[in-house]
Amino acid sequence: TFGAAAGAGINSLASVGNQQQQQFLTPISAGLPSSKVVKDQQTGYINMSTAEYKQLDTVISSVGVETEAPDQQAVQAQDRLMMQATEIRGVFINWQSYLQCQMITESDYSFIIEFDKLKEAPKERDTFISNSKFECPKTFINLISRISKDQTVQYILTLIDDMFEEDRSRVKLFHEFAEMTKGVQLWSSFLNLLNRQDIFTVHMSSRIMAKLASLSNARLEGSDLNFYLTWLNNHLTVPGNEYLQSVVNVLQTILRVDDYRLAFVQTHGIKGLVDLLNSKVSFQLQYQITHCLWLLAFNPSIATKMNEHNVIPVLADILRDSSKEKVTRIVLATLRNLLEKPSSFEVQGNALAMIHSKVMSDDIDFIHEKLSQSLNSLSTFDEYAGEVKSGHLEWSPVHRSERFWRENAGMLNENNYEILKILLQLLSDSRDPLVLAIAAHDVGEYVRHYGSGKRVIEKFGGKERVMQLMTHSDQQVRYEALLAVQKLMVHHWEYLGKQVPNENEKQGVTAK
Repeated sequence: TFGAAAGAGINSLASVGNQQQQQFLTPISAGLPSSKVVKDQQTGYINMSTAEYKQLDTVISSVGVETEAPDQQAVQAQDRLMMQATEIRGVFINWQSYLQCQMITESDYSFIIEFDKLKEAPKERDTFISNSKFECPKTFINLISRISKDQTVQYILTLIDDMFEEDRSRVKLFHEFAEMTKGVQLWSSFLNLLNRQDIFTVHMSSRIMAKLASLSNARLEGSDLNFYLTWLNNHLTVPGNEYLQSVVNVLQTILRVDDYRLAFVQTHGIKGLVDLLNSKVSFQLQYQITHCLWLLAFNPSIATKMNEHNVIPVLADILRDSSKEKVTRIVLATLRNLLEKPSSFEVQGNALAMIHSKVMSDDIDFIHEKLSQSLNSLSTFDEYAGEVKSGHLEWSPVHRSERFWRENAGMLNENNYEILKILLQLLSDSRDPLVLAIAAHDVGEYVRHYGSGKRVIEKFGGKERVMQLMTHSDQQVRYEALLAVQKLMVHHWEYLGKQVPNENEKQGVTAK
């Protein structure tokens, strides 16, 4: 009887789950270069690059965000750290006084003065950082080590965080400097700041630590890792923590890396997350906390034991009560992981728990239908235009939607081709391979669906820009550029999938 019940639960959930995966949770290896997918031979877990993770997370988190009324409590919590950062960016720091007191060196003074001048000129600042190279991490590490005034430390940390947000490859620059410079302790430089009294300094340092620990190949280890994860876990339960959303957001970043998942679990991290879900939190925090559980469940050994902390009953309650579609979506994704990641024998306990918690297939079918409808309604031109104007492109649903391009390709021509020009400018200015790949893809879709698209693209010099990307160092960029060039040159789009070169076929890339 147990086997039949568990088997029925697995079949009913997995059946719906397979439908979900096809439309919503496409495996990260599908349509992506296999060279970016690293499989752990012991656990079978697939480690995700930043770009791949963002693609997955974008699909999950996109549904319901624009269609829901804002939760004021969530907005305030989410903006707390960033609102303060906005104020801090406007502070004037008298660097000359630090130089005169010999608290900073002449070279550090020269760098930070020039860096400050370029705050409102990102392109020029990017060139300055590139030309300065190791002078950048040297200066910032020296400044946070030698200056103790809260306001100045806040300002320095905000500059560092902004710098990483603009270009995450700069994290690697800091690690390279630390490796080649004797006496520089990169981890300690920021971990020590977690002991400061100033609350902004503490949480901004934690935010920077998460980037340093997850956005490069360098890994936080040993006592430093244990200290940091314990600090995060402890701050999940601080009464009245105004920065709780920032703490959970940091965990979302850290737990993308499998190396940190078991270590977090060993600090009793799952219990902390579940206890937090059981408390009265906003829907935004429900989403973020469940997102952490979803990430943890990618590790088979963790997924097997997660329900020891009553994860499934808690998620089932949220699934029944939530009116927010993005919360529903991430709960279903987590339940799916709890069925997929453990071995066939070990999964029975999770399946039975879902049956007892009344996570039934009829409910999931209904939710799946509602999510499908929401996905279609979100594929709007306003959403797309906002993303292009931001310059931060991600594989959100609109880029892959045939219906969107069929109905909206001509909209790129409005206001004197405003959106199209921005898209083409990204092909020239962006250094982010993800942005370049998506921009090249969108140019191809524009040409494909707008009758005079080829002529317009050639008029603005877009064809040459796309062709230059065919020799880019990133495989995905080369692939999307190749397809875009083909669309600029041929008329029978249905044959494009057969024209992908052998290099892409060998890398496991399929035509979109």
